[in-house]
Amino acid sequence: MHPNPIFRKETRERNISVVRERGFGMLAINGADGPLTSSIPALLSEDGAILEFHLVRSNPIATTLNSPTKAVFLVSGPDSYVSPDWYGVDDQVPTWNYVAARITGEARLLDGSELKGLLDRLSESFERRLLPKQPWTSAKMSSGVMERMMRSIVPCKLVVEQLEATWKLNQNKTPDVRLSAANAVEYSGIGLSPKQVADLMRAGNR
Repeated sequence: MHPNPIFRKETRERNISVVRERGFGMLAINGADGPLTSSIPALLSEDGAILEFHLVRSNPIATTLNSPTKAVFLVSGPDSYVSPDWYGVDDQVPTWNYVAARITGEARLLDGSELKGLLDRLSESFERRLLPKQPWTSAKMSSGVMERMMRSIVPCKLVVEQLEATWKLNQNKTPDVRLSAANAVEYSGIGLSPKQVADLMRAGNR
């Protein structure tokens, strides 16, 4: 995470929200032969205490999680390039504004009986965002199909020990300079959701 404390002043509740809203990230552990990573959807509990996810049974991380293992889950929120020309003041340098979160804790496999409930909670968390579309549920699956598909995956959870987030949005600049950059960032087209980054930069001016 960025070491400057000015970028790490958001509340725990807002840090939890960025993980829950994104719902996707990179799981990393130390394997026997080096780091192991996997990009996965995941569901963080409302209190930020438990991260639920599933892995393909053949994933090397799944084998490692037979025993409780230290793990890191990284979430990337919106980001955008910032040109020094956009500040309207001299002697600036290029940078990248972004929101990112890091969860550390102990991960392990769950009993197979918990898989169905985990999958239902995970899919429901995304399906409800698609309203008024009728939500998909596993009840729509033909008899036996869901059960066969579940044989190839395993349920997991990570008990959260620490949740940190960086909200790097030019808080180290004066309000007028930050606003000038935000107005250009919105239309830059460089990065993931530049408009969202611009809106967050402007919010810092209020």
